[in-house]
Amino acid sequence: MGFFDRVKESLSKAGFDRLKEGLTKTRQGFVDKVETIFTGRKIDEVALEEFEETLIVSDIGTTAATGIMIRLREKARIGDVTDVNSVKALLKNEMTDILGESQPILVHGTKPFVILAIGVNGVGKTTTIGKLASRFRSQGKSVLLAAGDTFRAAGIEQLEIWAKRADTQFVQHQKDSDPAAVAFDAVKAAQSRGIDVVIIDTAGRLHTKSNLMEELKKVKRSIEKAMPGAPQEVLLVVDATTGQNALSQAKLFNEAVGVTGIALTKLDGTAKGGIVVAIRKSLGIPVRLIGVGEGIDDLRDFDPREFVEALFS
Repeated sequence: MGFFDRVKESLSKAGFDRLKEGLTKTRQGFVDKVETIFTGRKIDEVALEEFEETLIVSDIGTTAATGIMIRLREKARIGDVTDVNSVKALLKNEMTDILGESQPILVHGTKPFVILAIGVNGVGKTTTIGKLASRFRSQGKSVLLAAGDTFRAAGIEQLEIWAKRADTQFVQHQKDSDPAAVAFDAVKAAQSRGIDVVIIDTAGRLHTKSNLMEELKKVKRSIEKAMPGAPQEVLLVVDATTGQNALSQAKLFNEAVGVTGIALTKLDGTAKGGIVVAIRKSLGIPVRLIGVGEGIDDLRDFDPREFVEALFS
């Protein structure tokens, strides 16, 4: 193995170890319980009912849990699943199948590639935007950040700090101005300057407030008016620690503006990592990114196989 191959392997292992560490709480709340239920015990209906409860409590969701239980009961009936190791093997296969292939954000098509970032308050949306901008810059792409959260002066300032840190261009209007106008101007500015990627921040909003969701629809229409076919990515940022509430958020935001991908933050601080499975199974929306720490490199492309492997390691 050559020097660069060894470096690549080392970096890959370091990333996997970081992911594994970040999933510690989810592992303790899920995989460890699976081992407790089935170790040294016959796989009977009592054990299976305990396991089904664990699936639901782990925020994998009722839809995914039901499908897994149907498969497990059938495999147990014909003798293909007989002990804790075979249960875990089945679980890994089922979760990997549900999550499908990796679907990261891929910049493509006519410049600029526009990302509309949305979500409720406090999910880490602006930080996620900043880290994503830094990643694109490290790949040699030009980036423009747009301060569409016009109602929070601190929100504009925070995004501007990220813009300077990531060496990106920055568009803002005065506080309390129309966020749709900010989005329109940002896209037009990016077109005239030949910018590769535009990321538009928006105010955090409760998904249950219809007037705020209508405002978000207006922002999206404004982007489409500035550039037909944009935004190419509507990225919903959700906090993994909220568990099933994240699924509710994804559902309502998707109905309003058509979510194309999800960034799941704070996975390292929760035992509710199973929500990844629930979102994919119930809504079919790919998880693009996961956050497993505070560092700039802790925002990672979501790799389903790596995720499952790290969870069960």
